[in-house]
Amino acid sequence: MSLRHAMLGLLAERPASGYDLMKRFETSLTNVWPATQSQVYGELGKLAKTGLLEVVAEGPRGRKEYAITAEGRAELRHWLAETRPERSHRNEALLRVFFLDLLTPLEAVAYLATEAERAAELRAELEQVGEKVDWDDGPLSVNGRLALEYGLRLRAMQEEWARWAAEQLGGAGAAESEAGKS
Repeated sequence: MSLRHAMLGLLAERPASGYDLMKRFETSLTNVWPATQSQVYGELGKLAKTGLLEVVAEGPRGRKEYAITAEGRAELRHWLAETRPERSHRNEALLRVFFLDLLTPLEAVAYLATEAERAAELRAELEQVGEKVDWDDGPLSVNGRLALEYGLRLRAMQEEWARWAAEQLGGAGAAESEAGKS
């Protein structure tokens, strides 16, 4: 359901073609809600059919420019203000933490170190996104910077936690090894 709202939100700023929307996804929403070209074009058709978008211009090679309708704005506002975001309760990486005792201490620490490295890589990717975007004072830029900062802080916390957890298990593994020698 959120692809629909992502597209309505992008079109609330200004009309766009499917190609333009793909470019806007790539420079703004791809780290929050990625979408493929087929998904975007399919959703444009659905949104137009339901009256949430309208075709405001047609160009060569079947190019269509879409704009949000009043009904589309009402749906977007309803989604933003009156519904609760769906939160995923599944996290496979964290699920594995519950069973780290089934690995050797070295394997468990290695798993956590890999998770820390992955979080650091993702944070670095987000930092690159922040450097590449041509930020301005428009709402998409202001809100995009807020979302980017969330991602940066989340990845930094995940990295810090994974390193801390590895230390906890590394210390416990060393203590167990020493106890086994006695």
